Amino acid sequence: QVQLVESGGGLVQAGGSLRLSCVASGRAFSSYVMGWFRQTPGKEREFVAAISLGSGNIYYADSVKGRFTISGDNAKNTVYLQVNSLKPEDTAVYYCAASNTHYVGVFGYEYDYWGQGTQVTVSS
Repeated sequence: QVQLVESGGGLVQAGGSLRLSCVASGRAFSSYVMGWFRQTPGKEREFVAAISLGSGNIYYADSVKGRFTISGDNAKNTVYLQVNSLKPEDTAVYYCAASNTHYVGVFGYEYDYWGQGTQVTVSS
């Protein structure tokens, strides 16, 4: 069983930055694929970015390429999402997820564990 706890969300002006963190409990953290998703009311959960902590493979949604950076620290059981050049449309609850698969998935059903989410609000 893996428990995920996100932090780092908040209110920021357009063009600003935040660093979201996700701390995972449990063993074998370095074997997981870790992903970030986001969701706004009335919309489906949307893939943002993911990283394979074993291989280092990374994948981003087109909407965040060049602005967001995902990284992991195996020693701290933590994955980060650096979000820069924020836009009002980035406003959402951001969720961290962990997958037992060996590939970087972009769909929610490919992930086994989820955090509670952290709110990011971008004002214009």
